[in-house]
Amino acid sequence: MAFFSDDPSIKDQKRFSQWAIVLSSIVFVLITLDIIGDYRDGVPWSHLLIEVLILMLSLAGIVYFGRLYYQYAQTKINLLTQDLALANHQAQQWREANRELIAGLAVQIQKQFDTWQLTRAEAEVGMLMLKGLSHAEIANVRNASERTVRDQARAVYRKSGLTGRTELSAFFLEDLLLPRQQ
Repeated sequence: MAFFSDDPSIKDQKRFSQWAIVLSSIVFVLITLDIIGDYRDGVPWSHLLIEVLILMLSLAGIVYFGRLYYQYAQTKINLLTQDLALANHQAQQWREANRELIAGLAVQIQKQFDTWQLTRAEAEVGMLMLKGLSHAEIANVRNASERTVRDQARAVYRKSGLTGRTELSAFFLEDLLLPRQQ
């Protein structure tokens, strides 16, 4: 369906659907209020029938453009879900292809943690920081307080002589990456 392509006009169509829903809703509310007022005032049935017809058309607009917008949103969600599945699949393939390298790197990181004389808890916090978890996430994973995790992170930095998370990551990743071209 052309409505869901990557064409820039799709955003315009989506925006149009949103505005059509809003406008139809406003018409629906106003006509409903007018019908109630006209009914109380004893306006002829023919006039009320025309207003009911307008009410039904506005309701049809809400339903029609609502379905278009819903279809757009569902398609967008499906595409994002497919993209996520593909990214997860590619990451899994990379992990499987590099399993020995990853295992070797983990061993070398642990050896360096031992050289720095990190406690088991500090080493675990260090590894989780290398994986990119925040202090709050690490606290959640380890069932510890965030303050405890912060203290353990400071101990990692102090014992390693590094100033923060960026230097910690760079310490282990720097030699893995190709040198910069001068």
